[in-house]
Amino acid sequence: TPLEFEGAYDPHVWFDVELWIMAVEVVGNTLMKADKENKNNYQKRMKNYISQLKALSTEIKTTIASIPAEKRYLITAHDAFNYYAQAYSIKVAGLQGISTESKAGIKDIQNIVKLIIKNSIPTIFVESSVSAKTIQAVQASVKSKGRKVSIGEPLFSDALGERGTLNGTYVGMMKHNLNAIYNGLIKGDIKNE
Repeated sequence: TPLEFEGAYDPHVWFDVELWIMAVEVVGNTLMKADKENKNNYQKRMKNYISQLKALSTEIKTTIASIPAEKRYLITAHDAFNYYAQAYSIKVAGLQGISTESKAGIKDIQNIVKLIIKNSIPTIFVESSVSAKTIQAVQASVKSKGRKVSIGEPLFSDALGERGTLNGTYVGMMKHNLNAIYNGLIKGDIKNE
């Protein structure tokens, strides 16, 4: 089901691996119909990729479920992770809405700071495609209230990593995000204090 957010549909469907599997099936089946000569090749590759995606989905569910429910808060610069939240039972809060173009206001920052302090959230996250300034402002505001929150390893939200790297693939990007979230919320393995 598409998530409606701020009067528009949230485009970040790829953060629910089960929905991404559905997209792969649509593309694969369409290619098989359009290029019947290579149908077997498409079918084989689609089956292999879906197998990888099912394993990824299980890994994400298992890892996120291992985080105690009261620690399952993902705070980022913009609301790219709503499908992730729905699929993997994690609470998310973003400062900017679904567009990377919008700006977080003082009230947005104050609300996130209250959430962090109330729930003793240890780590907040920047995103590779969004300026870190608002997350740094949140961190400074939490510090001004006598509390500490770390900034975790950057998450990929609207872009993959560099081509030719593991993070340059969908599976690699999702595993990177999962590890960064787990490390930030459980292990306390942080990039920036």
